[in-house]
Amino acid sequence: MADSVGGVAWDLDGFAAHLGGRSKATSRAYRSDLEGFVSWAARSGVESPEGVDRVMLRRYLAYLGTRRYARSSISRKAASLRCYFAWAARSGKLEVDPACSLSSPAPQSRLPRVLDRSELQAMLDPPRERRPGPADRTDALRQRDDAVLELLYACGLRVAELCGMDIPGVDLDGLTVTVMGKGSRERRLPMHDRCAGVLAAWLSSGRNLLVSDETPAQAVFLNQRGRRLGPRDVRRIIDRRSPVPTHPHAIRHSFATHLLDGGADLRVVQELLGHASLQTTQVYTHVSKERLLAVHGSTHPRAQGER
Repeated sequence: MADSVGGVAWDLDGFAAHLGGRSKATSRAYRSDLEGFVSWAARSGVESPEGVDRVMLRRYLAYLGTRRYARSSISRKAASLRCYFAWAARSGKLEVDPACSLSSPAPQSRLPRVLDRSELQAMLDPPRERRPGPADRTDALRQRDDAVLELLYACGLRVAELCGMDIPGVDLDGLTVTVMGKGSRERRLPMHDRCAGVLAAWLSSGRNLLVSDETPAQAVFLNQRGRRLGPRDVRRIIDRRSPVPTHPHAIRHSFATHLLDGGADLRVVQELLGHASLQTTQVYTHVSKERLLAVHGSTHPRAQGER
């Protein structure tokens, strides 16, 4: 069957199958990026990958710049092209990989802000109103929201990891949860007693009040329709509970930064975050100004004894 864009020559379906080991979001983005390039190349009369050379790829990235794409978007599209042409060369569709060492603008580092303790406390421990009578769906949703937010901060989970959690991966006695991370890499993470307590309350009582005919049997978290909780549902929970505008990734970033502030080893944080490379952790995390001052004051020979 011909691909929807560019015909069979580009073999987009074969490329999509090659991306099977990556996350669904990455696979969708890479295929969409390639389809955009195929459409652009067709306007220049290029109907197959054999007609692409390095100059053409550079022209395409320059074209994206004139269209005011963000540097991060151009960088990802370049990565998509490198991935596609490397696959095409390895699978014998091309003799030479024109995207080998194709460079792109370095994306700007825009780390989410770190939540301070008062902001986290307001989100994790909001005022409670006593509700007489047996538990209802309102109570169930509150228990779910408590467990979602506690887990995000206690374990530094990605939102997709939290949404994909299954009940067999929860060990309340051992105080651990097992999640599937990027690249289908499974990891087991510790959680503290308080987190285990709110998770146990949700699983033992709240979850049953949201179960429906559409509920996946093993899903830990459910939305109001009884389906597996999705990233948009998590965003709504944070929007309701956070006293300040907060991106879901900011909770993960706060988790990592607070561990480093407390003296955690960078490689331990790397394992907890599920980063394949330590370099990713170094870029992702940063040490707070207070920690820098404390370390400087306690270690610099001329500063010791003056603070």
